Amino acid sequence: MKILTFGELMLRLSKHGAQRLFQNGPFDANYGGSEANVAVSLAMLGDDVEYVTRVPDNAIGEAALMHLRELGLDVSHAVRGGKRLGTYYFEPSAAMRGSKVVYDRDNSAFNTMEYGDIDWEPILKDVGLFHCSGITCATSRDAMQSTMDAVKQAFDMGIELTCDINYRANLWKYPGADAHKTLDELMQYSSFIFGDQNEWYVASGMKPIPFTALDESYQWDVDAYRRYFDQLHKMFPRCHRMLMAHRNQLSFQHHVNAGVLWSDGKIFFSHIYDIRPIVDQMGVGDAWVAAFIHARHHWPDDDRHCLEFSVAASALKNTVAGDQNLITEDEILEAMK
Repeated sequence: MKILTFGELMLRLSKHGAQRLFQNGPFDANYGGSEANVAVSLAMLGDDVEYVTRVPDNAIGEAALMHLRELGLDVSHAVRGGKRLGTYYFEPSAAMRGSKVVYDRDNSAFNTMEYGDIDWEPILKDVGLFHCSGITCATSRDAMQSTMDAVKQAFDMGIELTCDINYRANLWKYPGADAHKTLDELMQYSSFIFGDQNEWYVASGMKPIPFTALDESYQWDVDAYRRYFDQLHKMFPRCHRMLMAHRNQLSFQHHVNAGVLWSDGKIFFSHIYDIRPIVDQMGVGDAWVAAFIHARHHWPDDDRHCLEFSVAASALKNTVAGDQNLITEDEILEAMK
């Protein structure tokens, strides 16, 4: 099955070790972006993946696409244009000091894309699943319209649609931007929806159930989650599977991760992972999404296994530097043991 993702590819500049952004010294350069991270994870797991984006028609844009090609992605429908690749600067956490991210994506090649730059009909041919996220819809009006155009065409063609709510409040700033309305429309078409507690709250208006796990002894409130997901399913009736990610940050370098899956009326709770030290927490949610998409199509009759596989993959991402989860299926299955 061919999988398609769409979003903005960015250059990530990270300080070494525990250095702060204003300290002298070099930056490590690599690439990131939610939908690209999902695509890379899927390619690492052996799936057939295409990634669509817009990059500048210069050496930097070509270098970014070459990075994705080296990891096994098809980028043959990437659009060239604009003047620059969006970037972000990353300051890692240390002890009680949290990480810091500074975005520089205004007027990027992707942000200046115009509706109609992408012809979705030939791209969607032979695609089995299309994945997108709220981040792409938040970057600009034209990116939002391009996303919804792809979603509606894919839906009419019978292509499975999945989405990550991926709510980032500081991105929804173009004139007339309406995060709730746009995310609701996106989710109405999706058969699988992923989000953490706060993102589900933005999408639904329902207050989240507190996750206070300190270790593996945590007891889930099964009835509360059943009521919660029953209400969500009434809001998003086309959705067959909803995944809620949980992370309790005991310190900036000690996290407790777990997940809850609602699947056509059944609820599953994952193993709780105690992760310390954290090497890099960026892209953990993207690793989660990719692993679940992969698992769903390899073990379609085993929802519990799919949940455990996706949570294990996200736990492993905390051990990998950079945005992308460079982990194989065998490594995830080994971690699950």
